[in-house]
Parts: sequence; structure tokens; C-alpha cells
Amino acid sequence: MSKPSGTPPLPKDGERNILITSALPYVNNVPHLGNIIGCVLSADVYARYCRLKNYNCIYICGTDEYGTATETKALAEGCTPKEICDKYHEIHKEIYEWFNISFDKFGRTSTNSQTEIAQDIFNKIKDNGYTLTQEIEQLYCEQTCKMFLADRFVEGTCPHCKFEDARGDQCDGCSKLLNPTELINPRCKVCSKPPIIKSTKHIFIDLPQLQQQVDQFVERNSKDGNWSENSIAITNTWVKGELKPRCITRDLKWGTPVPLEEFKDKVFYVWFDAPIGYISITAEYTNEWEKWWKNPENVNLVQFMGKDNVPFHTVIFPASLIGSKDNYTLLNNLSTTEFLNYETGKFSKSRNTGVFGDGAKATGIPSEVWRFYLLNNRPESSDSIFSWDDFNFKNNELLNNFGNLVNRVLKMLNTNAAFNGVVPKIAQLNDVDKKLVQEVDEHLVQYFQRLEEISLKEGLKIAMSISKLGNTYMQDNKPWDLSGKDNERCGQVLAILINLIKLLSTLLEPYIPSLTDKVHQQLNVEPTKYSTHFDINAIPAGHEISKEILPLVKKIEADDLKKWRTKFSGIGPEFPIDMKIATVLEVNDHPSAENLYVIKLSLGADQTKTAVSGIKANFEKSQLIGKKLAVVLNLKPSKFKGVLSEAMILVADDGQATKESLSFLVPLNPQSVEPGSKIAGKGMSIKPKPTIDYQKEFLHYDLTCIDKIISYNKSQLFINQNEPLVSEKIGNGKVR
Repeated sequence: MSKPSGTPPLPKDGERNILITSALPYVNNVPHLGNIIGCVLSADVYARYCRLKNYNCIYICGTDEYGTATETKALAEGCTPKEICDKYHEIHKEIYEWFNISFDKFGRTSTNSQTEIAQDIFNKIKDNGYTLTQEIEQLYCEQTCKMFLADRFVEGTCPHCKFEDARGDQCDGCSKLLNPTELINPRCKVCSKPPIIKSTKHIFIDLPQLQQQVDQFVERNSKDGNWSENSIAITNTWVKGELKPRCITRDLKWGTPVPLEEFKDKVFYVWFDAPIGYISITAEYTNEWEKWWKNPENVNLVQFMGKDNVPFHTVIFPASLIGSKDNYTLLNNLSTTEFLNYETGKFSKSRNTGVFGDGAKATGIPSEVWRFYLLNNRPESSDSIFSWDDFNFKNNELLNNFGNLVNRVLKMLNTNAAFNGVVPKIAQLNDVDKKLVQEVDEHLVQYFQRLEEISLKEGLKIAMSISKLGNTYMQDNKPWDLSGKDNERCGQVLAILINLIKLLSTLLEPYIPSLTDKVHQQLNVEPTKYSTHFDINAIPAGHEISKEILPLVKKIEADDLKKWRTKFSGIGPEFPIDMKIATVLEVNDHPSAENLYVIKLSLGADQTKTAVSGIKANFEKSQLIGKKLAVVLNLKPSKFKGVLSEAMILVADDGQATKESLSFLVPLNPQSVEPGSKIAGKGMSIKPKPTIDYQKEFLHYDLTCIDKIISYNKSQLFINQNEPLVSEKIGNGKVR
């Protein structure tokens, strides 16, 4: 009953019409548990609630596909931005389907509808005089990339909190929005070289002209829409003071084109463009999209997101719609979350830290258990932490409180010869029965109040409290003792509990829909809309339940918990080799050995090492100067004909003993790697031994080159956990 209808619903006069969106996830990665609870899952619970209340509602989401993040990901994976979007859109879609997210439409922003609507809004803003053009100083990568650097192509130190890996658009350390030129010691994300400052012309939305209208919007809707204190505080950092013009164009190729000849080589900035995706995805869903998006008198817009997305939805997006002077539906209710972190640190796919959507599915734990845990721990007012101990505790709560109640009652009704699976008649209620009905009805009032307020976590707690009332009622009335002695009373207790389970299945459907589907199957009834009171005859006397009553929730074994904790901890196998990238500075002949080179290596930060290497027969000096290659730094230092070697240059050897038999181990994209960068397998813990004996230890390590891929113990090696280490020439061989 809480799934979307087959045809797109439209607003109706005089009824509740609710337009629900969740923040569009970036298409360039796999969503982790924090992403899922932060927007799509939370919005799904509310959308399911609205459908069960018979409100007219649609739930819109999709992948955010334009912008720098996509271009940088495509660069890293060696493909086009569209190929990245196609790949990750499917990954997102599959994960959300597994989590039972009930979108009316899950679309994408790289569509013709997006171009048409975004350009229309821009043209109207411009025609209404709310844009201006400014020549700005922008960072330009002159040394390598020969291009203006959009904000996400720049990293550096935050001028506010000194966080060293701040992006050019926003600091993850203090959440302040930035311009790339504000960064201290900026560096190009592609090649890590310091950029220069160069002038270029861009378009700005003139927010100062819209200040009064935006202030009025925030003042009115933050109160009426029950925005969280943190959302209001974040918004006020923008509007309590003077709004500044905000640049809405970027020097990129992948994006919505600016419809002006002078700016034909630029695209719209993703945070001007992306929120318009809500509108364009709705337009892909129904041709009558304007009945939702240009109908503020009859439609309530409810948006879900993490706290880091707030100012773009409370200032930039509304200002753009207001500036168009079209009658757009503006944000009413805002539901935000704080951050969900993992027990061993921030979620990181590259470091294998934390559970991502595909990892959750791979555990074999049903999606309803993940939903139940995440919604119990929804970070509504402060950051929360995922822990496996708490995950196990919540699974046991679902098992013991709700799962066991259903299983015990239904099995008892089936196995009792007096009833044989048929719901008994309810006679006159006694005081104990009336007390249960009264307490359940009181809890129902609170449940609906909390869901109307979008206090999702509290709503779930209230539903589970009703389940607890059912367990207490069962324990107090002991139908197992009444069986055979007082079958009428035994039957009445079971009939009341059967109807309580039916009520609970509806209350819990927004939270754990696949599990409540199983309950309805075992009850042998169809799901229904909400009831405002506990109807003890919702399943009438004479109804026969299913004969197949199976456990709903399984216990998680201790060994499995231990296995998953290790798997997702980010702590992988130990890598005993101190292996790094070095740049060759000098190459000289050995003064006393005609087949050896003496090579000076740079490891960055003014650190140099000397390597004595027997590669003279295979490489000319000119082939070495300036090359970035892999070296080992924790071999036992040795003297070769009086010259101390402090490092060893690694090569792949095909065993053919020809001049072409050796190949250096190098970065796949040398320009993206700095000397001194560490090398190890994904998720490996780098713990170099103090010294390694070359003959007794190093030669016995399982270091291989297969199809140019370098591996240790069959795990591919990466530089800085993301850049592949490869053989420069030969395809297969032994690494030495």
C-alpha cells in the first residue's frame, strides 16, 4: 500500500499535495550508509507514510551527473564522463532497489529536459536583471594541464580552519564555502602542480538584489516548515548579513551549456544546475510537471538532505526560482541529518573503511535489518556512529520485540487444535483488554504527530513501543496456560494480538516494508491504509491465517560479526615493504664497476637517496633522468665496490635476458603522482620491517607482474591507494 501508483499522481484542489525530494547523490561513487540514511532512505519513509495516509504525493530523486566531480572521476578511470555516469547510475539504482527505496521517479540530470529547464530559468533571471558579468582571477594550471581549474580541480589549505585537504568550493573541515583562490598553497588535483592566477570572465547571480525576497522566504518558511536549528543556523550564516554575488558558471565541458555566445565554452556551476534536476526529473516523469512545480498554493515541497547541502537548497535554489519570476513551488519543509560516521573513522571506499551499499548487500543480511538499524540511529540532531555491536543489538531488538511476537502468536493460533489457524471471535472486552486498546490508541496519536513532524526516529520508537505493549499483554495473559482450560479467553487474547500484529505491520511498513510484506503474507491479508485507532476486528473472526509461519528475523552469529568488523575496518593485510615513488635526479657511472649506475633519487621534501643499480646494460642515462619509478627503501644498506646503496630500483623481469627484458614500475598517470608517494595494496596496512634481507626475504615475496599489473600476494598495488602501479613495457614477469 505504500508503493507508488502506476500512473503519475497529480495535485488535487483541497487535498494534501506533497512533493518530496531527496538530495541528488553524486554519480561518481558508491553510496555508503551515511549517504543512504542522510537522504534517500529518510525520504522513502516519509513518502511511504504519505501514501498510507492517502495524501497525493510524489517522491523524486536521481543521480547528479554534471560537474567537476564527474570529470575528475572519468579522468581517474580513463573513460568519458558519460561512461562514468552510465556505470554509476546503474550502481546507485541497483543499491536503492535492494534497499526498497520507493521512488516515483529515479532519474538523472544529464537529459534534454535538464538543459531546457535550466537554460529557461537562467534566461529569465538574466532578463529580469538578476545576473552580472565579472572578470575574475581564477587558478590556471600552466605547467601541465593548460586549463582553467574549476573549483573541484583545486585542493589546498583552508584559510579559516587550516584543514590541509580543503576543496576549491568547500572545506570538509569547517564546512565553509570557498573560492579556489582563497586556498593557501593551492595545487592542481590532476597533476599536483601549483597553479597560477589568470583572469577569465564569468556570470554571477546577483544575490544582493534578491536579498529582501530571500530573507522573507527564509523567515516565513523556516518557521512554517519546522526547519531544524542546525539548518537555520547554517542558512543564517548566509542571509544574516549581506548576500554576495555568486558565480554560476564554470570552465568545464561536462555540464549544462550556458546559452550565450560569449560563454559558449562554459557550463553552469553544479550547485546552480543540480537542484534544477528535481524539476527536470519530474518533467521526465510527467508532462504535467508544472502542476507540481508551479503550484505553490496547493503543493507542499518537502526536501531531505544532509547538513552539508543546506545552503544550496535554502538560499541558492530558492533565489534562482524567485529571480525567474515564475510562480515556482518553493521549499516548505526541510528535513536534514547530521553525519553518520563509521566506528573506525570516516567512510572511505578507497581505504575499505565502512559499509557501502554493495557491501551491505554482500553480507547477506536482509535490507530490512539495515533499514531498521539506520532509522533507529538516524542522526537527526547530532552526528552518530555506526558500530557492529549496536547493529547486533538493534537486530536482536527487532527479533525479540516484533519478530518473536509475530512468530509466537501465529504459531500458537495454528497449532492449537481449538482454532487450527482460524481467528476466534472477540466477545466482551475485560479491563485488561480495554487498557491495551486505550494505551495503543494513545501511542497512535503520538505516532501520527511525530510522522507529521518528520520525526522519523521517534515514530519508529513509538511503533516498537506498541509492539512491546503486545508482548507484555501476551505475557500477562499467558494464552498457553489458558489453552484447554479456558479456550474462549485464550481465543480472545490471540484474536486481539492478531489484530495488533496487523496494526503494527501497517505502522512499520514505511520503515521495514519487505518484512511487513512477509507478515501480511503470514496473516493471509492484504496491506491496508492507516487506521487512526486500534481496530480489534480488522481481521474478523473466521479468517484463516497462513499455514506456513516462518521466522521473520535471524540472529547474527558472533563469528559473522567478527568477520564483518574486520572486513570493513580499513585494516587490511600488512605490507612489509617500504615502497615509494622516486624521481631520478642524476645518473652517473660507478667509479669502480663498469656495469653499475650510481643514481640519485628524490623522494620529495628535499629528501634524497642513492641507489646503486645493475641496469646499465638495459637503459641509457637519458632514459632515466626525470623518470618517476618505484623504489624499495627498507632493504639492508649495502656497499657495491665502495659506494653505499640506500635504495633499490624495482623492475619487472621477463626472464629472457635481453636488453628489453627489464621494465621499470611506474604510475599509470605519472603527472598525478608526487615523489615520496606510498605504494601498497588497497586496504593494506603499511608496516615496513626495519630491514629486509634481499636474498633471504625479498626474493621470496610474491611480487608479480601480470598483464602489466603489479601485485603483492595477488593484490594489486596502488600509489596513494588510488593510482595503479604498472610495468612500463613488459607484460609479464617477476618483480625484483
